[in-house]
Amino acid sequence: MTDTRGGADLMASPPMTSPSSMPSAPPSPAAASSPSSPADSSADVPVRWRRIGPSALRVFPLALSGTTFGWTADESTTTAILDRFLELGGSFIDTADSYAGGRSEIMVGNWMRRRGARDRLTIATKIGKSADSPGLSARAVESAVTASLDRLGVSSIDVLYLHIDDESVPFEETLAAVDELIRDGRVRAFGGSHHTPDRLLEARIAAGQLGVAPMIALQNHYNLLHRTEFEGGLARVAAQLDLGVMPRFALEGGFLTGKYRGRADLERHRRGSAAARHLTRRGIRILHALDRVAADVGAPVATVSLAWLLSRPRVVAPVVSVSGAEQLDAVMAAPSLVLGRHHLTELDRASS
Repeated sequence: MTDTRGGADLMASPPMTSPSSMPSAPPSPAAASSPSSPADSSADVPVRWRRIGPSALRVFPLALSGTTFGWTADESTTTAILDRFLELGGSFIDTADSYAGGRSEIMVGNWMRRRGARDRLTIATKIGKSADSPGLSARAVESAVTASLDRLGVSSIDVLYLHIDDESVPFEETLAAVDELIRDGRVRAFGGSHHTPDRLLEARIAAGQLGVAPMIALQNHYNLLHRTEFEGGLARVAAQLDLGVMPRFALEGGFLTGKYRGRADLERHRRGSAAARHLTRRGIRILHALDRVAADVGAPVATVSLAWLLSRPRVVAPVVSVSGAEQLDAVMAAPSLVLGRHHLTELDRASS
């Protein structure tokens, strides 16, 4: 059925597709009946899986980013994060061949092998930025995917993102290379990242002319602080092309968790300097609105921030990065929180 919050199809159970994508056990004991539409009061609902665009892929509606794995998160921390994510019903892991020079993919792959968890997960990775296979020429695409498959220790990548928009290479060349990977089973579906509305349309036209697989997903910067880029032309094109939207920087480097309230907070945290630009009149106004809604619904600010994002049209699974396993409880609670209309209106007004 259709989720009126996100405009994406939902499943109460994991996708019944190929054997390699079928979980060996139910992802979450909470999966049950359909959530209701937002009303004048908030409600907790069973977590339902969402479909990625027109594909057969269905995922828990939050993706765990591997951007810190092998960089700020060592192996023990990464293992704890991934274990907790799986324990809480997570199914969608998002990494890239450029994260920590490929170490993120290696750590995800090693963990999957140790836990025997591949069949319970949807794995997304991105290509185009790796120093070993830069760009999106046919040769670079083939080389990058081959290397990612080896690092991840898998036979196929569920969602492959083009991490850049490489305008030096004709779309036809890139699309044909990706389609060949899809045809031989090394990639199941693919999407774009950092693409403008016009370029997404150009890619769809080229795919139609070539008779190759089109993009089914879009990863883009989108959250309460960063709305204009997506809610302009990208939202219209995502709807027109039936793209599943995966907002990255969903918590804006931790600012939308409420942990940065003043200069002292910036100095206490390693990433404080990046959050400094948000301590504006608008940023503080958004935090105050989040505080009021969080107090009203009895949920952490981070949960409310993500619940708002999950209410937006086309959004399937915000991509969230954490630095410790303990942070996942608030993150993974977001899909079960449906905010009331008055809460959504308050957040919309504060962030406009």
